[in-house]
Amino acid sequence: MTTPGLALMMDMLTSLLVALAVTALVTWRLIPELKKLHTVQNIYEDAPESHRKKQGTPTMGGLAIICGIIASGLYLQITSGFNLDLLVCMLVTAGFGLVGFIDDYTKVARRRNKGLTPKQKLALQIALSLAFALYFFNFGMGGNFGREIVIPFAWIYVDIGWLIVPYMVFILVAMTNAVNLTDGLDGLCAGTSAAVSLFFPVLSLGAGYIIMERLLTPSAPGSEDITLLLAGMSVDTQPIGFYAAIAGACLGFLIFNRHPAKIFMGDTGSLALGGAIAAAAIWAKTELLLPIAGVIFVLEALSVIIQVSSYRLRRGKRVFKMAPLHHHFELSGWKETKVVNRFTTLTVVACSALLAVMIVQAYLS
Repeated sequence: MTTPGLALMMDMLTSLLVALAVTALVTWRLIPELKKLHTVQNIYEDAPESHRKKQGTPTMGGLAIICGIIASGLYLQITSGFNLDLLVCMLVTAGFGLVGFIDDYTKVARRRNKGLTPKQKLALQIALSLAFALYFFNFGMGGNFGREIVIPFAWIYVDIGWLIVPYMVFILVAMTNAVNLTDGLDGLCAGTSAAVSLFFPVLSLGAGYIIMERLLTPSAPGSEDITLLLAGMSVDTQPIGFYAAIAGACLGFLIFNRHPAKIFMGDTGSLALGGAIAAAAIWAKTELLLPIAGVIFVLEALSVIIQVSSYRLRRGKRVFKMAPLHHHFELSGWKETKVVNRFTTLTVVACSALLAVMIVQAYLS
């Protein structure tokens, strides 16, 4: 007899492998085609000097990431049964990717680093996020999505009513832009996104084992409310599979995007990844864990906010040598590979610590 935990693990692994294989294959075919079409990266004039050698590297590789996520999502729809929530998450991923593609294509066509204006990008992001939020508000989880948010570690539901709609819009827009800012070094965005995306299905798997153990020992302390303690962390196949698909797509892309990168994901990839991660977190009601698991995304976004605020309020004075944060460390003497390794390691450590704390809390409750 197959245990639920083993079944979940197999579903997660298969979804990851499908996304990895499709993304790797599409990326491999994309590189020469993008070179023929001259869709290459134009390096910013104020970028660190070490980035000059990257001039001419194909961009818009995020198309392969989107293909991998969609392919894995379709696999889940076929093997686990049609799920409208999953379809909406897939569409949102593709939608954010389309915004990034328009931005990337505009830059390539004009042969400069200015695509859509910030206002245009923000308006499109808000429109997509609002559509997603209204769907989940009215129809998510078969109409049972609710109006509550889950407070981590206290594991209580807080009903915020209709405010759940702007709340979801903010999460999607903020996460998408934070991931987008992280995309600046070879393998940085893909590596950190893979780590964050793997954290949630691993946590779901751990939650599943704990719940099964408590059900098998009904007299164990806390057995009656273990599902509340782990509220929001779904052990359903499809949310786990969608997270795994994101991770698999990132890993497949990393084969060609690690230093020295043969291809860049561009805004096509970074916006799609940000949208996918945020949509999955909202679906599983785990979005308040994102600032911890995705600590690098938060730090990158904060560095830009602090830099811009300081420049405007302190008459041109800067806090960092350059923002986002990864460029500050580059200009401080760190090699690109060192920055990427340290930032990815910090993400893994943050996710591991969060996982450990939550599992220990579950056992001790």
